[in-house]
Amino acid sequence: MRTALKYWAVAGTIMAVSLCDGPSAVAQDMPDDKGTLSLMLENDLFGAGTDRHFTNGIKITYTTKEYVPLENEPVSFMARLIPFWPNGARARATYSLGQNMYTPDDISDPNLRPNDRPYAGWLYVSGGLIAVSPNADRSDAMVLELGVVGPSSGAEYTQTHWHAAFDFQEPRGWDNQIKDEPGFSLVYEHQRKWWESGVGLGMNVDVVPNAGFALGNIATYLSSGITFRLGKDLTTDLGPPRIRPSLPGSAYVREADGFNWYTFASIGGRAVARNIFLDGNTFKDSPRVDKKILVGDMQAGLAMQYDDWRLTYTYIIRSKEYKTQESIDKFGAISVSYRF
Repeated sequence: MRTALKYWAVAGTIMAVSLCDGPSAVAQDMPDDKGTLSLMLENDLFGAGTDRHFTNGIKITYTTKEYVPLENEPVSFMARLIPFWPNGARARATYSLGQNMYTPDDISDPNLRPNDRPYAGWLYVSGGLIAVSPNADRSDAMVLELGVVGPSSGAEYTQTHWHAAFDFQEPRGWDNQIKDEPGFSLVYEHQRKWWESGVGLGMNVDVVPNAGFALGNIATYLSSGITFRLGKDLTTDLGPPRIRPSLPGSAYVREADGFNWYTFASIGGRAVARNIFLDGNTFKDSPRVDKKILVGDMQAGLAMQYDDWRLTYTYIIRSKEYKTQESIDKFGAISVSYRF
């Protein structure tokens, strides 16, 4: 009995101080043999009930099952593109289609508002690779987003018809939107669980810092943040999925035994060198405002999972993004994910 107690005491100490070894032995057994399809919707209506700035985003993502890179040559080749690929990591490919829209404070004004955020849309596809450590406590993602801003993004059509369908305020200033421009962003996101502990009643608490960058004519920034979670099982993901720019989450979800849940709170920031939705077109004259270099996000919410289904809600508070902005932004994010 004493020998067993000593063993578990040593094992507990190792788990508490390790940055790379996670708490779940189950997660280490076999690569996850199911992919995840996620639908994400972000809108200011879900937050403060406003209709301005980052006013809507929709994104659908498919993330594949886990592959062992050395046993899959294409994945092994792509793995070399991710910096600091974890030893023994498993790989997931990820693909997305999304659309974001941005508007000024007052969408009833048809005139150009020189001190207000310009109208802009972003229609894009993306593809990349996610490296997941065997015990699922670390994730490294490298994703390339390709698309178009301007009238060809279809944002004017989407907002106009959506507002007409629900008898919302007609947006009248889309003639002043940023002009057509092809765009790209290369995004790297790192998350690593630093600490986890049981708190009784079958619940755990953990801490998941993150860091990353984006590089491109759409967005160029450095980012970092931290997430705190409390819940029943914290091994199924590393946080809720979001639409960029945002605090990172998991576009995949691992298996859960029946009903699972956790609450979370996060804080993070970005040092922004380029934001086309504020800076305007790269090589053309277009509406623009003077952006703020430092932008911060705070978020909190709830994630629930039942077998292969996950539902999350996130409430986000974002600091001012440009110098003449009158107030901070508040919006919500809802996601539904299914493993198959």
